[in-house]
Amino acid sequence: MISVIAIFGIVFAAIMMKTSSDEGLTPLFNGQDLTGWRASENGDFRVENGAIVVRGKRAHLFSDREFKNFEFKCEIMTSPGSNSGLYFHTQYEESWPSRGYEVQVNTSHGDPVKNGSLWGVVRSFDPMANDNEWFTLEVKVDGKHVVTKVNGKVVVDYNELEGVTAGRRIDKGSFAIQAHDPKSVVRYRNIMVKELD
Repeated sequence: MISVIAIFGIVFAAIMMKTSSDEGLTPLFNGQDLTGWRASENGDFRVENGAIVVRGKRAHLFSDREFKNFEFKCEIMTSPGSNSGLYFHTQYEESWPSRGYEVQVNTSHGDPVKNGSLWGVVRSFDPMANDNEWFTLEVKVDGKHVVTKVNGKVVVDYNELEGVTAGRRIDKGSFAIQAHDPKSVVRYRNIMVKELD
């Protein structure tokens, strides 16, 4: 029979593991409304049950805050056949962002590039998550080095070459959540970020 002290110890250790992995991360989304975010193209972004629900025609939801070097973490749930993306180092535009990189959010959509990929740069064709289940997406940018993880597994480990001058490059900017098409429904919650020196 397991003692109460042993159970408490197990629970405390689990809490400490979660806390240490999230150490220094602060919320970028308050879980209640879209304060601190701005939608383009009359996007249909809503907050339901503590999550940003992305649906409707193509649009992007931009964070007001900008970041250069950072650790980003959130939880995402895709509906079957849905597509979305998370941009970083971008800036508000009324149409498709011309700056920054897009981390793919796609489990079963027809696009063969799957979740965690750095769209158009480093592609993974193996979905690392399941539809209708929450999964964790992490993105770390430190200098020219980008690492993405899905459920703790590295998908992308990329170093941008020196001298890149295109709009899609390591720079500084906001995050943007993508509404891809009217048939896609994707949820984002527990959106957190930590600035790095």
